[in-house]
Amino acid sequence: MGKKVLKHIIDEEVSLRMFTEDDLEEFYNLIFNSKIHLKKWVTWVDSVEKQEDAEESLKLRIEALLESGGYPMWFAVIYKGEIAGTIGFNDIDKTNRVGEELGYWLGEKFQRKGIMLRAFKAVINYGFKDLGLNKIEAYIAAGNGRSKALPERFGFLEEGRIRQAEWLYDHYEDEIIYGLLAEEYLS
Repeated sequence: MGKKVLKHIIDEEVSLRMFTEDDLEEFYNLIFNSKIHLKKWVTWVDSVEKQEDAEESLKLRIEALLESGGYPMWFAVIYKGEIAGTIGFNDIDKTNRVGEELGYWLGEKFQRKGIMLRAFKAVINYGFKDLGLNKIEAYIAAGNGRSKALPERFGFLEEGRIRQAEWLYDHYEDEIIYGLLAEEYLS
C-alpha cells in the first residue's frame, strides 16, 4: 500500500497537499528554475544552490505537521499534477488562535493562471474552519503589488507597516501587515 498523503482538491487543475520527502527533486528544480523570478522579493533563494539546500526547507515544512498537532501548516500547491509553489503559515499562535505570516510563492512558469488565488482562498478556509483560527496575518513587501492583491481581494485590512523591514540586495523594503478576522471572513 502507498503512503497516505493529505490532499485537498480545489478544482480540476489545482489542489493542495502535504509535502513528502519524495518531493525533493521536483521542489528543488522549481526553486532553481525560478530563482531570478523569486529574487525580486525574497532573499532565501540565494541559499538554495544544491538539492541538499532545498532538503532542509522541505524537512521544515514536513516537521511543521508534528508541531501543529497533526494539522499541516504548509502545503505544496499542485497545478495539473506538478508542484507549482507553496503556501502556508510560518507559525500558529495557539493561545491567541492566530495564523501568523501566511506566506506563498509560485514558480515562474505558473504565474498568471489564477493558481494562487484558488490556493489562497482554500488556505483561508482551512485556517478559519478547520484550525479554528480567530485571525490570519500576512506580511508582504510594500512594493510587491501582485502579492498584496491577494489579501486585499479577500478582505484583509492593512494593519500596519514595518519600515525598512527587509534588505533586498540593493535596497530596504517596507513590509505591510495585513490581517483578517474570522468574523469578517465568515460573515
